[in-house]
Amino acid sequence: MMNDENPVNAIELRVEEISQLFDSFDPFPFREKDLDKNAEEYIVSWARELPRGQPIRVVIHFPDSEVQRQRAKELPDALHRFFAYRTGVIGRNLNELFRIGRQSLAVGITILAICLASSQIASGYLSGSAFASPVEESFLILGWVANWRPLEIFLYDWWPLVRQRHLYRLLSVASVDSIPYRLEETKVD
Repeated sequence: MMNDENPVNAIELRVEEISQLFDSFDPFPFREKDLDKNAEEYIVSWARELPRGQPIRVVIHFPDSEVQRQRAKELPDALHRFFAYRTGVIGRNLNELFRIGRQSLAVGITILAICLASSQIASGYLSGSAFASPVEESFLILGWVANWRPLEIFLYDWWPLVRQRHLYRLLSVASVDSIPYRLEETKVD
């Protein structure tokens, strides 16, 4: 039951077997398996649509059987581990993006400095010529274009990764409830 003072965002899934949630090719034990790509995409896409700033609750409905109940006990830990692992992966991707940004910025600033110097040299040699202004401007444009990628990384590219990492972090601590149902309850007359 949800408390109105502290609402919880719920994501509900219904599966025929709990193992459907996990990658069947993953050789690790059940609690350490990766989520199936479709299950991950479903959970993450719903989590993105939920209001921010509130805890997330994942509710999984599954057929009532002894094997399913045993796996259901391991389900919260398995989901928490998976989303914590993915949070770390996204954090490493963010660090790699910043590393590439720093390298690109070093190259871009070097090229900009060379282009500014070349522009000054060209203006000295071509002073009074009709080609002086276009050559100077071409060097300046080339210098700034060389900085396009690092500026893009540091101004825009990192925001989506930070948002995604935050979402996965929320999912890594989400409450997970397993609710069994009887197969007879699902049959339609």
